[in-house]
Amino acid sequence: MSTKGRGTFISFEGGDGAGKSTQIQLLKERLSRTGREVVTTREPGGSPGAEEIRKLLVVGDKDRWSPMTEALLMVAARRDHLERVILPALDRGAVVITDRFADSTMAYQGIAGALGRDAAAALHKVAIGDHDPDLSIILDVPVEKGLARAGDRAGVETRFESKGADFQNRVRDAFLEIARSEPSRCVVIDATGEIAETADAVWCAVTSRIPDL
Repeated sequence: MSTKGRGTFISFEGGDGAGKSTQIQLLKERLSRTGREVVTTREPGGSPGAEEIRKLLVVGDKDRWSPMTEALLMVAARRDHLERVILPALDRGAVVITDRFADSTMAYQGIAGALGRDAAAALHKVAIGDHDPDLSIILDVPVEKGLARAGDRAGVETRFESKGADFQNRVRDAFLEIARSEPSRCVVIDATGEIAETADAVWCAVTSRIPDL
């Protein structure tokens, strides 16, 4: 079952501290003013079962899981999220905006991690199939700036930030590589400036790529 021709599926991607949550909320507010139903969600998580898996992934020691185990947990959470939240909302004709989707697994576990591109792609094919977003917005910031922003947040969900700047730089490069390989789906936006400036760039990308919104 394809998501095409029903609702609209948008993902936000990028390194830690890129500002995804803020930009998702601003885009939701703009789209809601057009009268569309807008569903915002996140990964890992988004459904009750996936939120339980999230607890295993985002807290604890950075080496808690092997790359393959980590990727399997991510994909299990994503499948539940897709079945229980994303696809039903798309069936209703809603705009679904998710904070992370499959590009994050490819970037974090596949390219930057030790899993490898082929294994990450195979997991995606089996568990997710052709349910790719209509548009993926990659917010790009220098790693030092992103980690500084992430460090200002309270909480214990710091497992991926604790992997260090070298890992985060590989993640950044991986997202840019993904964008270059899929230009029809991905848009890279410089998120180093003011929040409003980035929001305008996001809105321009959405309305130009998905003119029906």
